[in-house]
Amino acid sequence: MDSLAGTQSFYEETDNRRKRTRLIVAVVLIVLALAAAWFAFSSVKGDGAAPAGGPGAQAVPHVTVMIPGRVPVVAAIAVNGTIAARREMPVGIAGEGGQVVRVLVEPGQWVGAGQTLAVLDRSVQTQQAASLSASIKVAQADANLAQSELDRAQALVGRGFISKADLDRKRATRDSANARVRVAQAQYQEAVARNGRLNIVAPAAGLVLTRQVEPGQVVGAGAGVLFRMAKGGEMEMLAQLAEADLQRVKIGTRATVTPVGSDLKIAGQVWQVSPIVNMDTRQGTVRIAIPYSSALRPGGFADARLVAGSGEAPLLPESAVQSGPEGNFVLIVGKDDKVERRAVKVGTVTDGGVSIASGLAGTEKVIVLAGAFLNPGDKVKPVLQKSAQ
Repeated sequence: MDSLAGTQSFYEETDNRRKRTRLIVAVVLIVLALAAAWFAFSSVKGDGAAPAGGPGAQAVPHVTVMIPGRVPVVAAIAVNGTIAARREMPVGIAGEGGQVVRVLVEPGQWVGAGQTLAVLDRSVQTQQAASLSASIKVAQADANLAQSELDRAQALVGRGFISKADLDRKRATRDSANARVRVAQAQYQEAVARNGRLNIVAPAAGLVLTRQVEPGQVVGAGAGVLFRMAKGGEMEMLAQLAEADLQRVKIGTRATVTPVGSDLKIAGQVWQVSPIVNMDTRQGTVRIAIPYSSALRPGGFADARLVAGSGEAPLLPESAVQSGPEGNFVLIVGKDDKVERRAVKVGTVTDGGVSIASGLAGTEKVIVLAGAFLNPGDKVKPVLQKSAQ
């Protein structure tokens, strides 16, 4: 029994020593952690104090700034719209119509003024014209006979073989015959003119855009538009502009048009500005005249850049301009290297940056990067970079 009690006492003492060891280790770890935290805190304070040269100073971040100056800036307006023929000419039946025999043009062809676009059957009309031509000869023969009889009667009236009344009747017969000649000639000329209008012709020189007629088709006055043409091949772009931008655009404003799907840049100019504004969209139409190009297709879409003026203004990268509930602003480094907030009005946005219409003189130190992490009144150390031009 004594031996068993001694063994139990030995194990209890060993267990107690282990518990004390664990407790000591835990205390040591806690002390080390506290020491590390205190050391880290002291290091931060020490790093902040080193640049300022005194204890208790805070860390001063470095920020990239630029002095933008004033550079030439083109005031441009980016718009998009639809390509159309500047003067579209719908061509239809001018005469009585008939059956189409031949169509002589295809969309995309250039035609001259008066050129035949389609030929209509005229077999019946040709015979009618021939009949009227013959009637002229008949009337002319009657007129010649009446004139001869009048001449003989005038020779006999002096001898008393014919009365003056008979002479007057023969003169009237002659005049009636001459009038019938003129009527026949007029009817013939009318038939010739109608036959000349059977064919469909181009009213002016230009580019054929569409064709809505085929050989064998019977067309008449109610057939509608058979061809559409662009007069002279001239094109235009119809762009919708906001009411504020509409005030900046004048007739003659230069524009560069780029059809969708191409890199082509076509020079044009505004030739008409809408005198009204749509009450629902608050937009107006600007019509930009552009010369013909194979890349331009009426009904297609295009982008345009209108040059609404030029001047000098500060130019900043987009990262320097921020926006808030009160509008656009930039951060500048002011007196004592402290951050200041400056409200600005943004002008034209180009590939080179954002022009500032108002709010900056161009001599300020504008914070380019990290502006979102700074607040007005923060002290910073500015690092100057070159102006973005």
